[in-house]
Amino acid sequence: MSASTKVAADVKSESERAAINEANAKFWDELCGSGFARALGITDRSQSSLKRFDDAYLAFYPYLLDRVPVTKMRGKSVLEIGLGYGTLSQKIAEAGASYNGLDIAQGPVDMVNERLRMLGLSPCAVQGSMLECPFLNNSMDFVVSIGCFHHTGDTQRCIDETLRVLRPGGHAYIMVYNRFSYRQWRRWPLKTLLSVLGVAKTNDAQRAAYDINAAGQGAPETEFFSKGQLKQMFSKFSAFDAKAENCEDLIWGGKIRAKRQSLLPIIGPVCGLDVYIDAVK
Repeated sequence: MSASTKVAADVKSESERAAINEANAKFWDELCGSGFARALGITDRSQSSLKRFDDAYLAFYPYLLDRVPVTKMRGKSVLEIGLGYGTLSQKIAEAGASYNGLDIAQGPVDMVNERLRMLGLSPCAVQGSMLECPFLNNSMDFVVSIGCFHHTGDTQRCIDETLRVLRPGGHAYIMVYNRFSYRQWRRWPLKTLLSVLGVAKTNDAQRAAYDINAAGQGAPETEFFSKGQLKQMFSKFSAFDAKAENCEDLIWGGKIRAKRQSLLPIIGPVCGLDVYIDAVK
């Protein structure tokens, strides 16, 4: 069985999806980005603290607004899935989009609605699952999801729901984790090699290497994908483009040999941790 076929076949049952939804609702109630906020010494949700977080976040991911061009969203209907600390949510709203947010956990929903109120906008984020997306067919010009679909237990269903809610010609900007990143090859070379054949399962160490909460627990569910797999999964879209981004400090012999920011334009596009997709319905 090929890796791409394996992705299409590895579909969770309704009961398995419900269990993953419940686990995700608990895990992600601690906002994605909370560790980053703690490292910055941010402990409140004042406008000044949120701006400090956002400035640092966008400096850490300097390519994000290139991969999600919020300036194109003015006057358009946008659905964002997986809200985290709300940096991108606020940028979309500030760009003049008709913003809608969806998250499996209540904590991120509350954060984004609080940000919208600070902007003088109505709260438009709701709790729910993209596996049963509550938005209507052909109702969105853009769908944005950064680092969410691969946690749901059924990434293909999320993609299919994205296609359903997008209007013809609408764009989906999606980020998922790269199955063949340098981190995967360096830390789990045998598992990564076996994943080419579609026979390797994700383990706890892999999940914790990407997402961890304050208690030291990894995310309940995480999948990794190659560009080839993603192209097949987005095959019902009229156009598809995928680019790798992101890396970490180069550490060798217990010392930092090269800083992440200097490596981003070198390692990121070749074998980065994440894959950013731009797909058109």
